[in-house]
Amino acid sequence: MKKLNILLRTLMPLVLVASFTGCASTPTHESTGQYVDNTVITTEVKAALAADDFLKSFQISVTSYKDTVQLSGFVNSQAAKDKAGELARGAKGVKKVKNDLIVK
Repeated sequence: MKKLNILLRTLMPLVLVASFTGCASTPTHESTGQYVDNTVITTEVKAALAADDFLKSFQISVTSYKDTVQLSGFVNSQAAKDKAGELARGAKGVKKVKNDLIVK
């Protein structure tokens, strides 16, 4: 019984440390909270693009990573590209927009 108590007292701090470091962000990985926040940002930008009559017919891909939104795909004019960038910047939580849309 004594060995079990010693083992548990040793393992519990290790388990706690491992669980906290598993949710931390690194320069190349998002934390769990950042991932959820970026999912919300992506959804909000996609909804804004779909609601816009001028842009809803285009195939625009939206991804978010660490509060930076990346737009990719094809549009017919520079005006469409600019408008998509403005809508993405207007989403809550967006710090930067990387507009990689290509004008056909």
